[in-house]
Amino acid sequence: MKAITDFQIPNVPWHRLTTSYGRGTDIPRLIKEKQYASLAGLIEHQGTLWQVTPWTILALMEKLRTVEPVQVSTEEIDLYLAVASALADQDIQEVGSIKSMKELLDDKYLWPEQEDGDEEEWEEEEPRGYEPDPFYGYYYFSGVLLKQGEAEFTRIMNGNEDLAPRIRELLALLKHITAE
Repeated sequence: MKAITDFQIPNVPWHRLTTSYGRGTDIPRLIKEKQYASLAGLIEHQGTLWQVTPWTILALMEKLRTVEPVQVSTEEIDLYLAVASALADQDIQEVGSIKSMKELLDDKYLWPEQEDGDEEEWEEEEPRGYEPDPFYGYYYFSGVLLKQGEAEFTRIMNGNEDLAPRIRELLALLKHITAE
């Protein structure tokens, strides 16, 4: 089970990745401003994960490692819970032809630089980046990243009793995610 460890978040082409409501251009700002409820609605919607999801989880997990448990908000844990809930019924042991997160940023999966044709793209039977292999990759790598964060979640749970019930729920969901 491995996701990615050598990628810089500023290199993510957020403007070419989609969310539940359009392009991911605002994701870096929302992360910086700690707008976790807004982020949650963009990376998970009705049990569906989107192109931006693994990259957002990667950025958030990097930040999570640097904060004290009392600095973590309920909204942030709820974001992880939403993604873990979407993954709970999935068997994500293999990722098909996608072998690394970096492959999800291959130009053939990214949306065009210009947003002019986005409406038409969504009308396609399989919009760009939502073919089976990359779509499954969003789930797989999001699950891998969350599983890799179990120690961090436990650290926060042990240092923030207000969040402990939610984190216990999150950890229980992560036990059911079979990412290898």
